[in-house]
Amino acid sequence: MTEPAHSSIDVQASCACGAVTMRITGRVGSMFMCACLHCQQATGTGHSAVALVAERYLTVTGQIGSFARQSASGASFSRNFCPCCATPLFGGSSRAPGICLVSAGFFAGNNSWFQPGQLIFARTRQGWDAIADHLPRHDTYRQETD
Repeated sequence: MTEPAHSSIDVQASCACGAVTMRITGRVGSMFMCACLHCQQATGTGHSAVALVAERYLTVTGQIGSFARQSASGASFSRNFCPCCATPLFGGSSRAPGICLVSAGFFAGNNSWFQPGQLIFARTRQGWDAIADHLPRHDTYRQETD
């Protein structure tokens, strides 16, 4: 199953305190929900809403903080945030260099472009977390098909 091609966007927003601004100017790749336990912990909800964006389409101004951890797959995963107000910004994985995992919620009020195409790590989804029934669900990462 392939996801539909996504058009280019031009959106900008600032963190809660205004110290960091992010702008996406370009094509958004895959958009999905992730219910892994790390995303639940990081968001304080049952899932994260993620848009994959090539690093070249993302501009960040201001000082950012970062936290890196080893994932179950062995990859290194980093989460970036505003060090003043702790607003989540974007993440990255050593499995996908040059790709930023942008928090769609960062662009609150201007994120109608976000259209998730799947739920990953459905095996740890919380029953109380209502996620659209039409989204394909994968126990871990979506398996690549030819």
